[in-house]
Amino acid sequence: MARIGIIGSEGRMGKALVEAIAAASESHSGGVDMGGDPLALARASDVLLDFSSPRALEANLDAAMAAGVPIVVGTTGLEERHHWLCDAAAEHIAVLQTGNTSLGVTLMAHLVREAASRLGEDWDIEIVETHHRRKVDAPSGTALLLGEAAAAGRGVTLAENSVRGRDGITGARVAGTIGFASLRGGEVFGDHSVQFLSDFEHFTLSHRAENRMLFAQGAMKAAQWLLGKPKGRYTMPEVLGLA
Repeated sequence: MARIGIIGSEGRMGKALVEAIAAASESHSGGVDMGGDPLALARASDVLLDFSSPRALEANLDAAMAAGVPIVVGTTGLEERHHWLCDAAAEHIAVLQTGNTSLGVTLMAHLVREAASRLGEDWDIEIVETHHRRKVDAPSGTALLLGEAAAAGRGVTLAENSVRGRDGITGARVAGTIGFASLRGGEVFGDHSVQFLSDFEHFTLSHRAENRMLFAQGAMKAAQWLLGKPKGRYTMPEVLGLA
């Protein structure tokens, strides 16, 4: 029985993770939130699940390294600096960072990459995501994950080829760019679609989250998979044997 600690335990995801731990017959070693001590939790755990906030990530990674335990980082809204911190921590412990712990989204990203790699720039790629009204970051971590998959399939970088928030006289669409649109409202857990459009045909890969538990169950699978892994940076596709 693995001892699993939750960072961000009082949030919506944190509460779902408590249920997922019980359903998986694992042990919940405790939780910590703003103002708490992540090091004490890390020392009491075999693996950590971090669904807190970007500003807390550095302290959480430091705690995991100090205790020598692996960590699954599911916090969204990360910037380039946060990825550097994950890379640095992965030199000491096992770190799995993802914008989405859904197993379905993981497979969808694999399919997006495959499609993008086989279609030329005459196929436009547009990503549309919808979330509940309280979500504070846009595009969502999942939308960016899907965008990164599309960019990787084309052999380009997303940062240099993404278009976000079109407004006004924007001019014609630039070939090879990857567009994003973010919608906010209601209680939507997460809807994502990646559209591939040519002059003659159009197809869409899509995913709809019906319940937050799907993310918690995916995070649990990631945590169980990460146990015993050597130091390094890992991804959700590896959990499904896709990488």
